[in-house]
Amino acid sequence: MMKKPALALLIASLATPDALANDSTAELSTGGLVFVRNDDVEMRAEDLFISTSEIRVRYRFFNKSDKDVTVHVAFPMPEVKVEHQDQNISIPTEDPVNILGFTTVVNGLPVNTQVEQKVMAGGVNRTGLLREYRIPLAPHLRSTNSALDRLPRAIRDELVKFGLAEIEEYDAGKGMQKHLSARWALSTTFYWQQTFPARQETVIEHRYKPSVGGTVRTVLGSSLARDEQANARRKYCVDNDIIRTLERARRKSDDVPPYAEERISYILKTGANWSGPIRDFRLVVDKRDPKALVSFCGEGVRKIAATQFEMRRKDFTPDGNLEVLILKPTRN
Repeated sequence: MMKKPALALLIASLATPDALANDSTAELSTGGLVFVRNDDVEMRAEDLFISTSEIRVRYRFFNKSDKDVTVHVAFPMPEVKVEHQDQNISIPTEDPVNILGFTTVVNGLPVNTQVEQKVMAGGVNRTGLLREYRIPLAPHLRSTNSALDRLPRAIRDELVKFGLAEIEEYDAGKGMQKHLSARWALSTTFYWQQTFPARQETVIEHRYKPSVGGTVRTVLGSSLARDEQANARRKYCVDNDIIRTLERARRKSDDVPPYAEERISYILKTGANWSGPIRDFRLVVDKRDPKALVSFCGEGVRKIAATQFEMRRKDFTPDGNLEVLILKPTRN
């Protein structure tokens, strides 16, 4: 993707921290539209906006051939799988199908998409089995586990045998009881057929809510966080200025810097399915809070607003992920 750690931008506000637990939530990697590769259609421009509240992407395509081109277009949701009882996954909606609130328009008009959902466990497609027993497919929702608890014993045992569920013991208000919890992986894809008229430009836009991981308090800048800091330098290109800012804030608190982490992972390489590179690529990252710190790996990044940073690339061929780290002060 972008090899040079040229960005670690910050505007800091140092304050006394609140007493907070060191809880963490895992983010899911998301991305843009996925297309069948076609040598006749080129991506003239991609305009990508990333914040913790919304991801927006605007593509400008041009069919350079003398005939219309129709291709399959898809938006894959990140796979959802709860692997153990204490796992927390950041999922921004309660919708069992459209978990990210995905919408798309083509040339300003809404697109009616189809959806495919697939349940996997132990390398086997078990979608039909769950549908047969009328079990909701979203493994992360409380309503799904409630449906599992209502199943007859024989079916419960079958789901455990196939690795679709696991027995947990906890108190849900009636003392310690055994419950069945979903352990399958759910993949969801929205898709449609898109026609690109000959010698014409087509504009496709989509938006959704990102999966934002994080911790209540970051350990970066603390006296015992050398491994975490080394990883942050590699993954987010965190520089010495940010580390020193966190260290100064830490010394005024309780050896843990008074900042919470927010993390967004975006898959850029899905934009490499077209004829040639992206002619004009623009990225805007919005940290939303002027007092927050933000870091990500990029080249030629400049500040364009109090909370926004822009990167532009010509003839860009993405080949990796964009990882964004936002550190928000826990007290204004």
